[in-house]
Amino acid sequence: MDKEIATPTKTTEIIKKYGFSFKKSFGQNFLIDTNILRKIVDFALLTESSGVIEVGPGIGALTEQLAKNSKKVLAFEIDRRLEPILTETLDPYSNVNIVFEDFIKADVARYINENFQEIDDLVIVANLPYYITTPIIMKCLNEQLPVKRIVVMMQKEVASRLNAKPGTKDYGSLSIAVQYYTTVEVVMNVPRTVFVPQPNVDSAVVRLTSRPQPLVSVKNEAYFFQVVKASFSQRRKTIVNNLMAGLEKGKEKKEILLTALHEAKIDPRRRGETLSIEEFARLSDYLYDYFHEK
Repeated sequence: MDKEIATPTKTTEIIKKYGFSFKKSFGQNFLIDTNILRKIVDFALLTESSGVIEVGPGIGALTEQLAKNSKKVLAFEIDRRLEPILTETLDPYSNVNIVFEDFIKADVARYINENFQEIDDLVIVANLPYYITTPIIMKCLNEQLPVKRIVVMMQKEVASRLNAKPGTKDYGSLSIAVQYYTTVEVVMNVPRTVFVPQPNVDSAVVRLTSRPQPLVSVKNEAYFFQVVKASFSQRRKTIVNNLMAGLEKGKEKKEILLTALHEAKIDPRRRGETLSIEEFARLSDYLYDYFHEK
């Protein structure tokens, strides 16, 4: 192909040729800056033996760069209208496989088994639709896919939440879930001007590197996340009030909650947003013992 896809001229040409119209419901914003795409690929630390999963290839701008820098690319695209475009734009790359399926609903583990059997450096790289960024990241983490790194572009505001520290307004259950499984780096900010159509927010590229073991050790992972979720349900409330409202039989067991908080050395008048991940781990272990074993 004579020209790379991610230039304003080439992108406009492709869109016109196929009479493509952007669908707001799919959060479609195409990148028209090749340098930024190359940087994303650099941050993904790909080698000739890497396998890549992409979510939402659009017209193939990032896919093209991934194909040039890895062994194999598997891209999930929800919008079937893009099929003829992707067939043309990615025709030069025999190492790309496009699956027209909703990534959120797809059995990704099965696709990994079928497509990446000999590959042990598996990376997710994507320019994520803003409206579905969090569910996509949480699916990758909750399903514990055998992925080494996740390098994704997202709304700057969401990137701040992933990387947030206790005591800040951005810190919440999402920060804890992501930091529990991965180390988080915001590697690049991206202006809104390099997209078509132009979104009304700026973006950031985040690299999540899987931890060999979760950040903290807990007796029951599902219960740990339940405690975290309950603690943030109403940010202005104290942790004891949130736990009373958010945990099963919490109201009846206020004394037990207070005892567990005391044993975990956490003042019940604190708000959830001030607790570190280590404190949440300690608290959830005490609560788990009281609520499930006594």
